[in-house]
Amino acid sequence: MDGFEGNDGVILVAATNRPDVLDPALLRPGRFDRRVVVDRPDVKGREGILKVHTRTIPMSDDVDLSVVARGTPGFAGADLANLVNEAALAAARVDKKKVDMVDFNYAKDKVLMGAERKSMVMSDEEKRVTAYHEGGHALIASFEEHTDPLHKVTIIPRGRALGLTQQLPLEDKYTYSKEYIEAELAVMMGGRLAEEVCIGRITTGASNDFEKATEMAKRMVCEWGMSELGPMSFGRPEGEVFLGRDFSRQPDYSEDTARKIDDEVNRIVVASYQRGKKIIIEHRAALEEIAKVLLEKESLDGEEIYAIIKRITGHEVAKRPPVKPEPPKPTAPATAATRADEGLAPATGSLVPVPV
Repeated sequence: MDGFEGNDGVILVAATNRPDVLDPALLRPGRFDRRVVVDRPDVKGREGILKVHTRTIPMSDDVDLSVVARGTPGFAGADLANLVNEAALAAARVDKKKVDMVDFNYAKDKVLMGAERKSMVMSDEEKRVTAYHEGGHALIASFEEHTDPLHKVTIIPRGRALGLTQQLPLEDKYTYSKEYIEAELAVMMGGRLAEEVCIGRITTGASNDFEKATEMAKRMVCEWGMSELGPMSFGRPEGEVFLGRDFSRQPDYSEDTARKIDDEVNRIVVASYQRGKKIIIEHRAALEEIAKVLLEKESLDGEEIYAIIKRITGHEVAKRPPVKPEPPKPTAPATAATRADEGLAPATGSLVPVPV
């Protein structure tokens, strides 16, 4: 590469998902000096990728790949290939000749939330706690103006969680406002708040929610300048990158500043907790109804949640999901898997987007 001997006509192409750790000598002019950034596809890109992967798959007339593309924001090419494969398998299991839209919606839920674990036996009390937990997430997500629309709420164990609340944005997002992040923090608090207010006791189910909320609050303070400490960045990225580890943040501030950062993170999280608690207390009747219906049906889509809220409170939820999902196929297989958080009882989980 650019040595003593000329090598005309030779082109070297390389790819990496860690451009931040490349030796600067490789990137100097005359070597790998032309860079092509391949990001996650937008809605048109996703539709094109879906067309490629469905060329050899017989599909019914009700399949609209543009609708599937709009309902899968954030999916990479591998995710879309997996979705098409899961849809084809779902159709094949019931001896269908063609893949229809119901199969694509089932596959989307499986890729987003994991396979259903219907073989997992849960006690009535665990189901009740899970219903309130997920109902709390759903209620706050419905009343917070800046959150993404609800896609589905389920108390059927999926993946590693006993229950899930899934939100999908109306469009692709590349930046996130402070209002959006604060609203999402309140949604994360919804599970614990529902347990505290409606059941009168708390469980380990909110451990993952608190972990994500604390991390997001730290990034608000240390990276995004979204705190009362002002538009400043605290800490410099540092880590053992050649071992494949993520970057940590090396402190470059005083102990007094560290205490201020801790206090500010605590203030943000507690404020989100109180913000969500106000919604839970004010609309507890709607939460009780959501939990009751969840125990009966086990899964509800966003429109069903919004209809319950309107019937109980009269509040019209303006946001709507991009695609109304079909109910999961009753013949869909379930995988056997278990989850335990650090040796404790299995915990419920929720899927919420984390800004990057």
